[in-house]
Amino acid sequence: MKVEDFDYFLPEELIAQEPVAKRDESRLMILNKQTGQIEEGLFKDIVNYLQPGDLLVLNNSKVIPARLFGSKIPTGTTIEVLLLHEQEEGVWEVLVRPGKRVKKGVGISFGNGKLIGKAIDYTDFGGRIMKFSYRGDFDRILDELGELPLPPYIHNKLDEPGRYQTVYARNRGSVAAPTAGLHFTPELLAEIKARGINISYITLHVGLGTFRPVKTERVEDHDMHAEYYELGPETAAMIKETKERGKRVIAVGTTVTRTLEAVAIEKGQIQAQKGWTDIFIYPGYNFKVIDALITNFHLPKSTLLMLVSAFAGREKVLKAYRRAVENKYRFFSLGDAMYIY
Repeated sequence: MKVEDFDYFLPEELIAQEPVAKRDESRLMILNKQTGQIEEGLFKDIVNYLQPGDLLVLNNSKVIPARLFGSKIPTGTTIEVLLLHEQEEGVWEVLVRPGKRVKKGVGISFGNGKLIGKAIDYTDFGGRIMKFSYRGDFDRILDELGELPLPPYIHNKLDEPGRYQTVYARNRGSVAAPTAGLHFTPELLAEIKARGINISYITLHVGLGTFRPVKTERVEDHDMHAEYYELGPETAAMIKETKERGKRVIAVGTTVTRTLEAVAIEKGQIQAQKGWTDIFIYPGYNFKVIDALITNFHLPKSTLLMLVSAFAGREKVLKAYRRAVENKYRFFSLGDAMYIY
């Protein structure tokens, strides 16, 4: 299967640079994956497509201010560091820019010495292993010195950084938001519950794997970077009960989809667990858990677009994307949404 098969034309002006004024008033495209029928509305209309007894599963991971700017010791050269994953206390996998300036043994000072990082090794994806020394609480220092790491296609800082967090974000650890959930408001979630639709949570800390570009010619040759997840016994039980009642499990985002499918034992069967997943879902995959999907509009030739195509069919998805371009939908992380059922 060729990566080029997942390309599409996208005018740059349709890449959303800021969120809409109200989270739940982004546009919503509804795609029936069986018939290919498309409807359009606003995200708050999602309640009309959910049924009592359905289970909505959300990712409660919280984005950390993982982007740091420091000074190389002793030259003072500005170095950008992106935290990816904490291997052990004070030791992180990171990306650095410019990488050629940060060889093994190089030290970097952040916040006039409040935080010192030292490159102690290289990673197999071109990053570094960095050991940090500091006094006090690392999270508090990070909150003070770091920035939310917006995707590279968003060119300006957000006036309200909180808009790059879901309203239900709880567990720190992501370097990018699980963006399908950005459209929900507390009021919309309350209305969903009031209509008899159940809500449960998993955690998947979004890392490099979700956004690393596919550089191979064949889809099957791409290797995903592993990401950490947790699925608790309460969510596992709710999924089991939902399936037994013949109701639907609806994934809010590709991160939830990957987590649920990674822990699936067999069709409809799931168990509580935590660990690392590098599951790569592309057309031909046999879904075991999810019945419907809420997601955003994804980058051309991305693993996320491949996942959505696996769920709804490549031709139907690309046809929907062409319609979204024609109707000037807003694309990517801060853009509009799709509901696929």
